[in-house]
Amino acid sequence: MTRTAPGTRTRTGPDDRTTVVVITHNRRDELLRTLALLRRLPERPHVIVTDNASADGTAEAVARDFPEMTLLRPGRNLGALGRNLAVQRVRTPYVAFCDDDTWWEPGSLRRAADLLDARPRLAAVTARIVVEPEGTEDPVVRELRESPLSGPDWLPGPALGSFLAAATVLRTDAFRAGGGFHPGLWLGGEEELLACDLQRQGWWLAYAEELTVHHHASRLRDSTARRVLGLRNTLWFTWLRRPLLPALRRTGHLIRTVPRDAASARAFARATAGLPWVLRQRDPVPPDLERRLAALERARRDSPARRYVG
Repeated sequence: MTRTAPGTRTRTGPDDRTTVVVITHNRRDELLRTLALLRRLPERPHVIVTDNASADGTAEAVARDFPEMTLLRPGRNLGALGRNLAVQRVRTPYVAFCDDDTWWEPGSLRRAADLLDARPRLAAVTARIVVEPEGTEDPVVRELRESPLSGPDWLPGPALGSFLAAATVLRTDAFRAGGGFHPGLWLGGEEELLACDLQRQGWWLAYAEELTVHHHASRLRDSTARRVLGLRNTLWFTWLRRPLLPALRRTGHLIRTVPRDAASARAFARATAGLPWVLRQRDPVPPDLERRLAALERARRDSPARRYVG
């Protein structure tokens, strides 16, 4: 394939630089819609699907309707680790993550690869997210666009301290060097720990306005269960990587501000139960990275996209 100069946006036709990885669990119809849209992308990316032990015929439908795609069936629900399993099969320099209720806009994968080609220390680019069927921006986009973090002037957009897996293209080698998604977190805000470790290794993350992902939230989403996992993992990340005083302050803030309900109680109970392994693996970040984490924490307190509700 002939590659264009950095910054060129007008190429059409297949692009062999990026593999799309999708994880799914019991969302057959939504997954099939997403795969049909991915199949029609002009880049014609290879797609790897990890079926996390669905019981609704998902794997059989994928094998029947999308035989050109790679289907992985680990036999149990791996959560985010299903992405790690898929990345083991990736042979392209970049990997685009996708959920079963999200899909990439035509041309965005090509543009993401161009951005990464031109910037060897850039580990990941996160796209603008459009909520369907309304066609409106996800509230988290404002948070990405207004990131408080500074970065080198060669970044394609604002520097980020984390990323959203369903809307991000990553450098495959960086993902592997960062260890992938941590097995202890399973699912729910699992990106924060990997993003932190990538930055510790000297990688940069950025928001790229010209990339777009569409998100049609699943009707089968259990928002309360996701809130429990997200709050639990926020607490675990805090104690895995934040220095002692910031970890205490962050924990105290969460205790004071999360809803006082059964879901929050479950999240704190599960976080407490996991403290033995968390403390064994605790490895606080250096002061320069802690300053960035603290800046992100302050910015997120006012973000409408960061509410532990549902």
